[in-house]
Amino acid sequence: MMFELSDVRVSLGLPGKSSEAHSLVALIIRIEHGLPVKAVDKVAGLVAPDDAQFKYRLVPKATLERRKATNRLSPEEGARLARLAKVWSVARDVWGSDDEARDFLFRPNPMAEDKRPIDLVIQSEFGAELVVDVLGGLKYGTAA
Repeated sequence: MMFELSDVRVSLGLPGKSSEAHSLVALIIRIEHGLPVKAVDKVAGLVAPDDAQFKYRLVPKATLERRKATNRLSPEEGARLARLAKVWSVARDVWGSDDEARDFLFRPNPMAEDKRPIDLVIQSEFGAELVVDVLGGLKYGTAA
């Protein structure tokens, strides 16, 4: 299942119209050097706009406060955000609207053993891949 790298960059609050916008390697390097702290609010605002506490599932509150001093996330935190931004991009593509993408992500799914896709995405890369596979099946007609 493909995703638009520029959509992921925009979801993270990074410039989407630069020479870097089309380079996955540039995004990987950016994550390794530390995404800006504002990326947490940006992604959380897109995925769960009505839940002010959601961002603390992405980066714990105390950790986020410490990160504000350097304005950089750790590579692990950045990878978690990028993983969610990628799945968000795919979900929006499949469902065609933000609200329907959110509904899919926050509702238990039988293809994910009745777990909520959002929880799997936040938990691990393997969880995110499972969710992307489910979305691909929905888009291309191989999942119910």
